[in-house]
Amino acid sequence: MATNEPSRTLQQRTHDVLGRLEREMDVWVASADADGVPYLVPLWFAWHERAVWLSTRATNPTGRNLRDGGRTRLAFADTQDVVLIDGDVETYAAHEVAEATAGTFGKKYGWDPRKQDPPYTFFKVRPRGIQAWHGEHELSGRTLMRVGVWVVEA
Repeated sequence: MATNEPSRTLQQRTHDVLGRLEREMDVWVASADADGVPYLVPLWFAWHERAVWLSTRATNPTGRNLRDGGRTRLAFADTQDVVLIDGDVETYAAHEVAEATAGTFGKKYGWDPRKQDPPYTFFKVRPRGIQAWHGEHELSGRTLMRVGVWVVEA
């Protein structure tokens, strides 16, 4: 984005973020182990009932870090259209996830994490903070959510 373009309003940024949560395929997931060693991987995700749902094996570093740490930062890949989401994580075994929630992966990707052997674990990320900007000219006003509450509704 050129810096001579006008900044988007908070309402437009919020609308844009919600649109990306619906249409994006991958999200970068940042976590850390008990020693603070960072780990960053891309994962498929689903936006369902105002939460980001991730699914991966509970035994891999990301699964362990999400489960044990209870926090994550998510980011989309486009550095010209930045979205950062800080969230609290809840962990669910495959059989604990509602059909409607698990089904979002099937609808979006044609894949059901519950049918893996062993079944993947689900991680519900409740956003606590969201920032979005297109460039330096949008750094002011980049915070769209604080403490789990939208600054403005789209």
